Amino acid sequence: MSMPEGPGGAGPEIPREYGAASGGPARRGHVPSAPALMADSIISKPLMERMAVADGRKLGVVIELRTSHPGGVRGAYEQVNALIREVADTEPRPVGSYLAVALTAEEIRALVDLDMASGREVAHTDLAAPRWAIHRLWPNFEVGALTHRSVITTKCAAAHRTFEASGEGIVWAVLDSGIAPHAHFDLHRNLDLPPGVRHRSFVPGQSDDEALADEFGHGTHVAGILAGESVSADLKKSPLVAAAWYQDERNAMTEQLDVRRLEVRSFRGMAPQCRLLSCKVLRDDGNGDVAAVLDALQYVNDLNAGGRELKVHGVNLSVGYPFDPSWFGAGLTPVCREVDLLVRSGVVVVVAAGNTGYGFAQDAQNRAVRLGLDMTINDPGNADLAITVGSTSCRPHVSGVSYFSSKGPTGDGRPKPDLVAPGERIVSAGSGKLLRKATAGVPDATFVEDSGTSMAAPHVSGVVAGFLSVHREFIGRPQEVKETLLRSAIDLGRDRAFQGAGLVDAMRAIQLV
Repeated sequence: MSMPEGPGGAGPEIPREYGAASGGPARRGHVPSAPALMADSIISKPLMERMAVADGRKLGVVIELRTSHPGGVRGAYEQVNALIREVADTEPRPVGSYLAVALTAEEIRALVDLDMASGREVAHTDLAAPRWAIHRLWPNFEVGALTHRSVITTKCAAAHRTFEASGEGIVWAVLDSGIAPHAHFDLHRNLDLPPGVRHRSFVPGQSDDEALADEFGHGTHVAGILAGESVSADLKKSPLVAAAWYQDERNAMTEQLDVRRLEVRSFRGMAPQCRLLSCKVLRDDGNGDVAAVLDALQYVNDLNAGGRELKVHGVNLSVGYPFDPSWFGAGLTPVCREVDLLVRSGVVVVVAAGNTGYGFAQDAQNRAVRLGLDMTINDPGNADLAITVGSTSCRPHVSGVSYFSSKGPTGDGRPKPDLVAPGERIVSAGSGKLLRKATAGVPDATFVEDSGTSMAAPHVSGVVAGFLSVHREFIGRPQEVKETLLRSAIDLGRDRAFQGAGLVDAMRAIQLV
């Protein structure tokens, strides 16, 4: 999964592979059978849409197991596993209380029919609850990857000086394309983890060693915004070099970007001393699937013993996929449910809102014009308890909310995003393809610029890490942390669906309690 977000150098767009909705209104005089209606309620609408255009292809499916099964989750798993072998002769991948598997549309239907049949057979002979093992079937959604001045915009620099809000003693998981070793993480040993916590890759076929590699470059950039610090001893002789993208009059009509050299004395993450846990969920091409994210969320929950012993205090998710409001159930998909469960266990979860907040239309002269779109919050940003973050520039009072930033409300009418933070032209640690693209124009660059709500989210993660390092009594109380951030945010005077509560403010949050 990945959510590279934003225009310009923000990474690939999330593929939209959804076909036209299947079915439609029932034929006049035709009443579907109860089993058919039940089967359709088990297969979610987005999966139905994919099945309608699959044409025999295997589809990635996430099976939500019925936790009320008489045998519990384990019993449901064994029942569904046996049925999958019967219809497709393949082995599913267990992911917490879910299973991930690739099936054709015909195999999906057969699986549901067999499960319902087994449940009905038991119901006829036993007074106990039916033994249906499948609660719901979802697509295994494809996900994609969605600073030096922004540390001032969020007032983290002032919080560092005044309160020493450095993130010391806080551990933050970054679910992304990996975190590559970089000098930015050396000073405070950000990638060194406490006992019992280790970096993991959840990409199928990869070893855990690859969690500290980042060919795509997105995860390292995100991590460098959240934490780390780089300082040059001599700006004139050995500056820190970044490659910044810009557009001049020569290429303004073609959207071609040029690269310019940027020399600075220091780069500092929002919480420079915060420890970073790399949970790799995106492949080297910047894409992945929901199953990997579910796996990583479960890993964090296991490390924390379900909330009884918090070793990981927060999670940053700058990955996701567009959610279509016509699917209904915003915030009820497996990834949103797992995010909410993790928050209830005591972990702060910060999520990028997405970069799908604009589209195109034709004006009266048949010219294509960009326009903002509401109800475009991406999953897992629809999760009720997540802190969902939109994007601004580093001059938010002047420029307001980024045009690409996904806008609320959610499909079921809840206010989102929750906050905004800088997400345009953010400089951070470079690695992999992202850095190689930059060094074609600036050969000695080790930092690079990128844009998107992917970059906005780690600003908020860093603010929270700094806040928790000062107010440690709030560790394990994520909903109170969220409320504090919302109450202390700076109103930019923009629409609620654009800005949420406003711009995150580290100083005001710390001083509010």
